[in-house]
Amino acid sequence: MAVRIGANPIGWSNDDMRELGGATPLEVCLAEAKEAGFEGMELGHKFPREPKALAHVLNQFGLSLVSGWYSAELLRRDANDEMEHLRPHLDLLKALGCSVLVFAETSNAIHSDRTKPLAERPVLAAAEWAQFGKRMTDIAERTLSEGVRLVYHHHMGTVVESADEIDALMTATGPSVHLLLDTGHATFAGADPAALARQYRTRISHVHMKDVRADVMAAAREQRLSFLDAVIAGVFTVPGEGCVDYPGVLRELRGYSSWVVVEAEQDPAKADPFTYAKLGYQNVRGYLRDANLL
Repeated sequence: MAVRIGANPIGWSNDDMRELGGATPLEVCLAEAKEAGFEGMELGHKFPREPKALAHVLNQFGLSLVSGWYSAELLRRDANDEMEHLRPHLDLLKALGCSVLVFAETSNAIHSDRTKPLAERPVLAAAEWAQFGKRMTDIAERTLSEGVRLVYHHHMGTVVESADEIDALMTATGPSVHLLLDTGHATFAGADPAALARQYRTRISHVHMKDVRADVMAAAREQRLSFLDAVIAGVFTVPGEGCVDYPGVLRELRGYSSWVVVEAEQDPAKADPFTYAKLGYQNVRGYLRDANLL
């Protein structure tokens, strides 16, 4: 498939802190996303989870389903147990024609806990990576056999956050496990998203594009903020509004031919979702065009 530009509803309604945008109807999110130019949407907590109902609401706005986040607990569950928990979500993605599954380990994550500064996030011991990677590879092989590629979402406040942890994950997993490159989370974690794109180009099958406000990021680290408090403070924004070098990242993704998703969680009371959706779409389309990816 050619590169297509999708959006995540987190700019309208936050999944981890549901009072942010909680009163915004799903239909407003979808209508504004479509008007901004997006072709598809990822799932959020306001979407129906029955295939026919989900297809109906998306079709009303001419949008495709891109994928949807899955909260894994592979540090606590073996692959068979995880597949039982994953099955309804996987079947929903399959029914709507999705090619990737957004997958992240959350059994001990702190990204949704405002009482925990990011500095207190969980860290895997060296001896734990082998089993973690083996279980994930098993899951990825099973989902791929059903036509859906597992893409791992490195994320602030989780056990896969830093560049070293992304490297450890990719080393511990087989080729069935691919990477979701998130430019914002990589930058916030101190990694270089362009370097990640260069290193893992052949195993990147999904891209989240959000920018980072460098001053807010520095303050969040200095003040030992939680992830959600950093979000409320405005650490993330849409591409073109922060410090991420998007031309540099996209130069390393030559030949990429899947979705890129604008996913920039902000407080909608401070950052009007429709305004930022339009800006994000326009900027991303320009970056992709300049990189010959459109």
